[in-house]
Parts: sequence; structure tokens; C-alpha cells
Amino acid sequence: MLFAMTLPAARQFASLVDLVQAQAALYADEVLYRFLPDGETETATLTYGQFAARSRAVAAQLQQHLVPQDRVLIVMPYVAGSEFVAGFFGCLLAQAIAVSCNPPRHQKSISDILWRVKDAQAKAILMTAELRDNVRSQLLKNPDLQGALDGVHWIAVDEIPSEMAQSWREVSCDRETLAYFQYSSGTTGNPKAVMLTHGNVLHNSEIIFQSFGHKSGERGVIWMPLFHDMGLVGGVIQPLYAGLSVSILSPIALIQKPHCWLQTISRNRATTSGGPNFAYDLACQSAIANPPQDLDLSSWEVAFTGAEPIRPETLARFTEIFTPYGFKREAFYPCYGMAETTLLITGGQRSKRPILLDVDAARLAQNEAIETDNPDKVQTIVGCGHTWLEDEVIVVNPDTLTICPDGRVGEIWFRGPGLGVGYWQRPEETEKTFQAYVGDEGPYLRTGDLGFRQGSEIYITGRLKDLMIFLGRNHYPQYIESTVENCHQSLRVNGTAAFAIEAAGDERLIIVQEVERTAIRKLEPEEIIRAIRQSVGAEHIIEVFAIALIKPGALPRTSSGKVQRRKCRQMYLAGDIEPLFSWQLDPNAGSAIMDLLRQQ
Repeated sequence: MLFAMTLPAARQFASLVDLVQAQAALYADEVLYRFLPDGETETATLTYGQFAARSRAVAAQLQQHLVPQDRVLIVMPYVAGSEFVAGFFGCLLAQAIAVSCNPPRHQKSISDILWRVKDAQAKAILMTAELRDNVRSQLLKNPDLQGALDGVHWIAVDEIPSEMAQSWREVSCDRETLAYFQYSSGTTGNPKAVMLTHGNVLHNSEIIFQSFGHKSGERGVIWMPLFHDMGLVGGVIQPLYAGLSVSILSPIALIQKPHCWLQTISRNRATTSGGPNFAYDLACQSAIANPPQDLDLSSWEVAFTGAEPIRPETLARFTEIFTPYGFKREAFYPCYGMAETTLLITGGQRSKRPILLDVDAARLAQNEAIETDNPDKVQTIVGCGHTWLEDEVIVVNPDTLTICPDGRVGEIWFRGPGLGVGYWQRPEETEKTFQAYVGDEGPYLRTGDLGFRQGSEIYITGRLKDLMIFLGRNHYPQYIESTVENCHQSLRVNGTAAFAIEAAGDERLIIVQEVERTAIRKLEPEEIIRAIRQSVGAEHIIEVFAIALIKPGALPRTSSGKVQRRKCRQMYLAGDIEPLFSWQLDPNAGSAIMDLLRQQ
């Protein structure tokens, strides 16, 4: 059954509490969330009314222990989707500040929880009863950690009786009230808690609603971790905001069985789903190995992709493989965003093909995006759309702090109502990142991302901190990584980290590469090393200094699957990389490629 009404504009909601109450009254008996922990079997559903009641029960429990604006850590297993959504919105309804966290999988994860409790100064932890007991037992086994959570309330969401909802006391909050902390991905450093208000989230939800062209009654599928900004804002809050019904899968299910993602879209006739680039690659690999049966993707209208570099070859390969199953290329929706802006910064138009721009790779190395049709020089970049509503993006020269003209690469700066308040208890970093000015104009957020504008379209070229410079030429790691992983069939797609270190008086290129699990026993390392060196040398005119071949899954990654290049670099320098095979160029040996470049 489709909903009969469309959503009012965001400006009619005073807060996320108001949103929950209004949507529960409007769509009380319609299914909001469906939970499929293993990606195949539906274990639970929540209607809008049931969801609101469950959230009120959690809120009432929290109100017995907390005062408004206390921080509450939410730590849930990947499969505990219903407990997570009730816990998160329970915090909002109690006017507590929700702080989500990765679920623990080993002893180090326990330390991560303790760090986040301390960093956020959390007064309570929401878990499932099973996870709570497991964490407590691990703490008891470690004398160094005992007493670390004294004074913190442990609350098991699945033990809270439904009758508690009747004890909920309404709270008074508005668009300026802090709603939750979203920790940044940690791609280029330690995660920082971004402070987001109810107004930030409502504004960004309206942008997603308009840019995705959502209509009440449509269906979505999400597999991203719910503590991640894309999973939380796009997969949990947007369905509530837009009047949708969404199926929530565990991210573990996607990794183990990539086909379950597309099968869920097909089975539920979903219109919206997506994720980072690597998810589409996984789906392609799965389909090649085992061609799907009875798959119908014709309902899929918005296949969003973001959170990491969007590779044109992935879009092409996915389209080629799944067009016979009803997938439409114009469903692809490249977009760009980050935790500091709640989620979405730019996106295109629904049902319009992605914009691809072929630029001269050599000129791009000089920060100029010049179009070319020469196949020997081309670097194809995927457009990430434009801003919406009153949001604004400018491209700024990070050295001169002046605005770049169209086609000139600079740092992406942003301002708009979705921009968070700053970093929790980090005033210096907040000022540096959130208080940037071009002359007297500002403040803007310095995103740390490099890109350029062509008309209204924004193109992202890489991270400022990841940019490598060899003999005066700029090189973006994602392009080198793409070259490496495609040069030999034994190398894992989305399993590469390229970074620079200083050795023998020069900046030198290091490649750390995961190999396919099926290739480990018959690994031919010398052949792979030769292929990597030849491919990188030919396409980028760089001499590779060292290569480490590692097991699949060994690269450090963020919660959304992005490779943490800086952490990988730190591990490499500390000797913490455990290679299956490693190779290094003699630092005193001559380099034909370097000699050639020095002569130019």
C-alpha cells in the first residue's frame, strides 16, 4: 500500500522530535523499517507508530538517569538494527545527545569504546543485553580496564518494556538544539566528533528529499553501518523524513553475500539504494562468478554512490553487467558529502545520466582541468552534481586563499544550514576547519578535498592531505591505485593504498596491495611486482620504490570501507605491515624514470 500524502517541507518541523511525532500520526500503520540481518530473512518490522512508541520507551528510561544534553553512547551489533533506531531516536526524544560507535569485535574495540566514552564524556551506554554482558566480561578479564566505566549507566534497549513509553515526558527543543555527535571518518587522522543540531539534520534531510526526488510510499534498501553518516542520515532518518519504507541489511551480509543487496532491491521493488564505489565492484564480482537468477532492477531509480572516489570504470562495468536485469545507467547518482555537513553537499538530478569529463592527465597534475579527446592523455572524472537550496560551494586556492576560476583545481569550501556547529571540545580545530574566510566573506568549512567547478557541476579530484608531489608534479593516489589493481588478475579491486615516504633524499612511492584470496596459494610475486612497476611507470611516469603484497582485508579502513592511507603509511613506517611478499628498490640505484623527469 502506498501512502496517500506527500511530506510537508522541512520548515514545518521545529525539531526531529516534532518530525517523529508528526510522521507517526500521519503514517501510523505503515511499515517504516524492515530488518534483514543476514540480508535475506526478514526478522522484524516497525511501523511508524510502533517505531515512535518504542523510541518513547527508550527515552523514558533515559530520562530516569540523565538531564538534557547529556551524551549517550550507542553501541550495537551490526545485526541489531531495530535496537539501534529505537536507541538513537530515544536519545533525541529524551533530549540527550546520541553518540554512535562501531560495535566491538576484539579487545582493541573495547579500548575504542572507552576512548569514545571519555572523548564524548558520555553518561550512559545503550547496547543489547547480550553485547552488554559480553563487554562487561571482557572488562573483568582485563585489570587495566576495570573501573573505566564506573558511573556510566549501562542500558540494554531490548530489556526496556514497551509500557515505559507511557512514562515519557515531552521535551522542549528547537532547531538550534544539539541532536547528536557524528564522528568523522578518520580517513586522514583521528576521528573527531562533529556537533550537529536538529536544524542541521532537517535541512540536509530536505536537500536529500528534493535532490533524490523522493515521493512518499517509495521503498529503499540500506546496508551501510547505521552509525556511519550515510547509513544514519540516508538510511534511517531520510525514510522517516520522506515517508518511505526501507529494508535494512547488515553490512556484514553485503561483504559475505553481495548478491543479497541487489536481490533485496529486486524483491521489494525498491527505488533508492546505494553506497561507496566498492559495493558496486563487489556486486560485479559476485555476478561474474555466479550470474544471478530472477533479478529485476527496473524499479531502481536512484543508485547513489559516494563516500570514496567514484570510478567511471565501475559505473561502466556495473551498467554492462546489470542492464540485462533492468538496471538503467541514468539511475546512477554520484554525490559528495561529509560528516561535517551532516551528509550531502552536492548531487545531481534524478534519472539523469552521470556527467563524465575527460581531462588531460598531465595538465591535471598542474591543477588545471583541460578537456581532451586524446585517449593517451585522458583522465576521466565523474561529476558529483551541484548544491541545493541555499547551500554554497566555492573552490579556493589553499595557498593564496583566493577563489579559483572554473577548471582550476583548489580546495572545496562549503557553507549552508546543514553545516555542523564544530568539533566537540576542539576549539582550535573548529576554528581552523569551520571558520575559513575569503577576504571578508565567510565563514566557510574547509573540507580538505580538492576539486574544481565546471559551470554548476562540482568534480572531486582527491584529498588535500593525500596529494603526493614527485619532482614538482601532483599525483592523486586513487588514480595510481586504480592502475595498480587493474594490472594483474591476482590483485584485489579496492584493495590498494598508495602513499609517499621520504627515502634516499627524495619522496618515494609505496604501494601496499591486497591479493585475492583465491590467488594466495599460487601467488607469483615476481610477476606481480613487475606488472605493478611497469603499469605505474608507463601511466604515471613514477618509479615505484617499494611494494607490499598483503592478505585480503588487511588494509586499515574506515567504517564505510574507505582505505586509511595515512594509517597505512604509519603502519608501514612502524613495520606493522605483515606482507605475504615485499619488494624494495635499491635506494642508491639509478632510476631511468627519475633521470628522464629531471631532464624535462
